[in-house]
Amino acid sequence: MLDAINRFFADYLAAPADGAGSAEDEEHRLQLATAALLIEVTRVERRDDPDEAAATERAVREKFGLDAEETVALLELAREEIERSVSYYEFTSLIHEHFDAHSKARIIELMWRVAAADGHVNKHQEALVRKIADLLYVPHKAYIAAKLRGLSAEGIELA
Repeated sequence: MLDAINRFFADYLAAPADGAGSAEDEEHRLQLATAALLIEVTRVERRDDPDEAAATERAVREKFGLDAEETVALLELAREEIERSVSYYEFTSLIHEHFDAHSKARIIELMWRVAAADGHVNKHQEALVRKIADLLYVPHKAYIAAKLRGLSAEGIELA
């Protein structure tokens, strides 16, 4: 298990030790980490939901401007990395280090959109999004604003 974690960091998340990693490599690692978090929102319910899967694909395409083939490849790689990972920190630390506050809040909004794609958000999804927001150091005010935007985009209005 430890070997799998080390391999994950070496291959996808950790910057090369010599600092020679390209901007493209860094962008790929950020895309992978973001996609993994969006997939986790769908997995926490422990059931496959086609609406949430479609929302995850849309969110990745929207966030990174990828075409359909690139999106599918990124999501497949992210699923593989989720299976190898042991915590969300592997993904959130990279995002926290490289994304600004607005971008992190945007990821939280996308997570809410994925969670609400099937018309409801369960308590496990809500807890996960809150946990990720905390790991990304998203202020509570920005978290609530992202939640409202995300739910509203999926047609869920809070009273």
